[in-house]
This record gives sequence, structure tokens and C-alpha cells, in this order.
Amino acid sequence: MALSKLENLYRQVILDHSSHPHHHGTLADSNKKIEMNNPTCGDVIELQVDIQDNVIKDIAFTGSGCSISTASASMMTDAVIGKTVAEAEEMAEYFSQLVQGNELPEADKLGDALILKNVSKFPARIKCATLAWKALEQAIENDGEGTAGQLHC
Repeated sequence: MALSKLENLYRQVILDHSSHPHHHGTLADSNKKIEMNNPTCGDVIELQVDIQDNVIKDIAFTGSGCSISTASASMMTDAVIGKTVAEAEEMAEYFSQLVQGNELPEADKLGDALILKNVSKFPARIKCATLAWKALEQAIENDGEGTAGQLHC
């Protein structure tokens, strides 16, 4: 497949996740909740996570953001459901490294989110791509609900 066709396919996957985000909405039951924003561009995410027996049973998000931010949140939710907290934390770290341009072994465990590795070519978009993943990390680390924060990279 020619590079331009591959890049077009990647764009289509990103646009699909952005236009029809997976796990978009709220959870009836969640024990972790966080709201974060990216002050650079105004992206906002509210993430709800239901963790049972150290496993992410369900996850959902609401908010507003650019296509990269929304697509990344959709991809992240798909990737972490059914994972242990430790696996999800490792995936978040992998994703952060990947969009900063670092090549990593086992990066394919990120699912569709692997497509966003080319964000590294656009430094201003890295925060957009990492917002949902950073929110997940913060939600896992925080004991309470309703915490808020800003993305700092």
C-alpha cells in the first residue's frame, strides 16, 4: 500500500473515532471521576472509570475537544476496558512516549491508538492526544471523585 493510501486510512480511522466516539457518555456506576482540560487549546474531558477488583470494568467520557483529542479518548477507552489498573497505567505511559516520537516494543498493545504516533510530528497536538490518557492516570491515582486538573507537559 502506498504511503499516501496508508496515511489516508489512518486519517479515516481518526475521523471515525472523532465523529462517532466509543464510550462517549456517562456511567451509572463509577468509582473514579476526573475533569481535565488542556489550557493550550481548550480541550476538556470528564472521565468516569469503574474499577472492580483492580480491573477497569467500564469507562466513559464527555467533554469537548478537537478531533485528535476526541479520537484519542475514544481509542483509549477501547484499549483499557478489561485491563488491570497496572496494565492501563503502563499503556498510558507507552502512549505518552509514543506520541513524543519514541519507538517502543509492544506498542501494538495500544490498539487503534497506535495510529496517533504520527502526532509526534506536530508538537502542538501532543497535549491534545495525551489529554484522555493523562486523565486516566490521574483518575487511577486519585482516591476521591470530582477532582479537576490541567494538563501539564
